[in-house]
Amino acid sequence: MGILIALIPAVAWGSIGLISGRMGGTARQQTLGMTMGALVFGLVLWAVEQPALSGKIWLIGIVSGLFWSIGQGQQFTSMKAVGISRTTPISTGMQLVANALAGVLLFSEWHGNMYWIGSISVIVLIAGAVLTSLTDKTDPNRSASENWSVGIRALILSTVGYAGYTIVVHYGNVNAQAVVMPQAIGMLLGALIWSFKDKPWVEKATYRNIVTGLVWGVGNLFMFMAMAQIGQAVAYSLSQMGIVISTFGSIYLLGEHKTKREMVYVIVGSILVIVGGVALSLMKA
Repeated sequence: MGILIALIPAVAWGSIGLISGRMGGTARQQTLGMTMGALVFGLVLWAVEQPALSGKIWLIGIVSGLFWSIGQGQQFTSMKAVGISRTTPISTGMQLVANALAGVLLFSEWHGNMYWIGSISVIVLIAGAVLTSLTDKTDPNRSASENWSVGIRALILSTVGYAGYTIVVHYGNVNAQAVVMPQAIGMLLGALIWSFKDKPWVEKATYRNIVTGLVWGVGNLFMFMAMAQIGQAVAYSLSQMGIVISTFGSIYLLGEHKTKREMVYVIVGSILVIVGGVALSLMKA
């Protein structure tokens, strides 16, 4: 059951880049709108479930949300710099490494032969993620607008933010439903701090991206439920299989250009991501 729960974030989070791309706006507008949607989701969940909110839950939730705002904001920045189909695979690989290391080093989730199987699975996942991001340098239509210096810097910061967001909650060992609302408040605070100079709250695109936040909130809830059942390393790895949705969706729905050679990279890389994710889930089972 934990494995099936972990696949729900894969669908939800794999759709984030596509939905935000349709909603439009700058990286700051998308991030602030998304946090507004996440807060709406958190408030509704709290009103329905009414979980107890201790001081520990408030602290962990807000700190986790602040980390998330860094991760998501910088990922949107990278998407603007180099495109969704290039950002998502690289970001996925970097997050998988960070969270797998956290699961092993901080939470001792692997034992014995699991180190070998888990390490190979993560390598396969990363190889697939990298392969989907390769470019065809002979392509005459290759976009000159890609800014890789901005993209890579944003991806590094994004990885730090995303890793902190999951590690803090897992380390605190708090109720997944209880932490959602405090976490959403932390996300909104982080987004407001980051975007204050641009005043994105006056733009319509910000409010359209509330939809993005609602979808993210669904994935977030099931992510932490899965972590409690099958551990951080496996749950997060499975959740990142949404790379297939975001990569192919950005090509076929948003019209991001790919040559025939690049499509081969994408297909083979996506297969590797699926194989690596399945291997991790079987290892845990």
